[in-house]
Amino acid sequence: MTADLPDLPADFLFGTATASYQIEGAVKEDGRGPSIWDTYCRIPGRVARGETGDVACDHYHRYREDVALLRELGVDAYRFSVAWPRVVPGGDGPVNPEGLAFYDRLVDALLEAGIEPVVTLYHWDLPQALEDRGGWRVRPTAEHFAAYTRATADRLGDRVRRWITLNEPFCSSFVGHAVGRHAPGTREGTPALATAHHLLLAHGLAVRELRASAQAHGRPVEVGITLNLDRLVPASDSPADHAAVDRAETLHNRVWLDPLFNARYPVNEAETWGRLADGSYRVEGDLETISQPLDFLGVNFYRPVMLRDAPHQEADPALRTATDIGVEEVRFAEARHTTMDWPVVPSSFTDLLVDLHRRYPGLPPIYITENGSAEDDRVEADGRVHDSDRIDYIRDHLDAVAAAIRAGVDVRGHFVWSLMDNFEWAYGYERRFGLIRVDYDTLERVPKDSYHWFRDLIARHKARHGVTTVP
Repeated sequence: MTADLPDLPADFLFGTATASYQIEGAVKEDGRGPSIWDTYCRIPGRVARGETGDVACDHYHRYREDVALLRELGVDAYRFSVAWPRVVPGGDGPVNPEGLAFYDRLVDALLEAGIEPVVTLYHWDLPQALEDRGGWRVRPTAEHFAAYTRATADRLGDRVRRWITLNEPFCSSFVGHAVGRHAPGTREGTPALATAHHLLLAHGLAVRELRASAQAHGRPVEVGITLNLDRLVPASDSPADHAAVDRAETLHNRVWLDPLFNARYPVNEAETWGRLADGSYRVEGDLETISQPLDFLGVNFYRPVMLRDAPHQEADPALRTATDIGVEEVRFAEARHTTMDWPVVPSSFTDLLVDLHRRYPGLPPIYITENGSAEDDRVEADGRVHDSDRIDYIRDHLDAVAAAIRAGVDVRGHFVWSLMDNFEWAYGYERRFGLIRVDYDTLERVPKDSYHWFRDLIARHKARHGVTTVP
């Protein structure tokens, strides 16, 4: 390859990504209802320094400025999420026209800038009204999600072709309902597994609604889901550590991939969860709904995970949560770590994609829907952020994607996380992933060195392949 220019196909899609609660702000404007994250942020001790997404990056009011920065960056596509409580404030019932009007304006601005909008329907901001009625633990929430999906698709589908149903259901279910580090912040066993199942059911119902909407209006549509799949490696060659990785594969990867692409539940779920996996939340026909063919799979990747066998946190099986499966994470001693304390091992990204391709023949094309790094960004005397570690991270992971493509994996595009610094969930505003620095006092946007580097990389890639760019 040319120096700093990964060997990627001519039509490879370059983009960036964000999420509604992390950037929009305006949580009480124009009819938006409260979400579980609005509630969670107000529980003392749950979010660093008690910070919230009330203002975030104020993208709701500054979206035109942000679209101009996207245009200057030269990306092909922008992945953003629609806030369910902005569109259907109560979770079910009346649609809020002012909420949909915001996304109308955003989509139109993107298209005017020559940027494809890629819409995620759920990036963790469940309406609080539905959580009060059981949230994702109960089946009706999946049905309400389908109705919200249809309303959004009917309104935006004339301009949006590519849709993502869910972002990282692992985090929604297990980090939110078993670890307790995300909203709603509970530590549960079987209810967390029910949450995972109902999220998959919601995905399947949403796929049907997206296709039905497109058919009714004579529109093209591409539908996928985004999973944060993990490359899991044993800390040693011992049988116990390999068994630990096998259990973790079920928790992290197979619980999603097997129903979606093999129309079955993981074969070793009993070994992983014991009596917690009682299946009481499943209904005949659910697998058929969940496993409908998809046009693409979104993969989010940040780091590999090294594991070893370890005692359960709770000796009594009745007290165990869905993530208490007898494993312990081990630090990658030789790797650089980001400010999230995540190891940087780009070759593990290639390994994950190649292994995914091998394990699931017939998988649809893949888009890397999130990949990026939080770094110790500092504004230097010249007023700029010289984030060379982030540049290295993105370049090396694009190289890893190129290696996977050479190995036969059908990867069509890559979205950097994130366009701009934003509300980083339980970390508040202390962790920065953006290509653009946001001053949270003034909300000024300042492109970092990585922004300029990525802009030049895209331009050079297109020049190499003779691809015409938007003027």
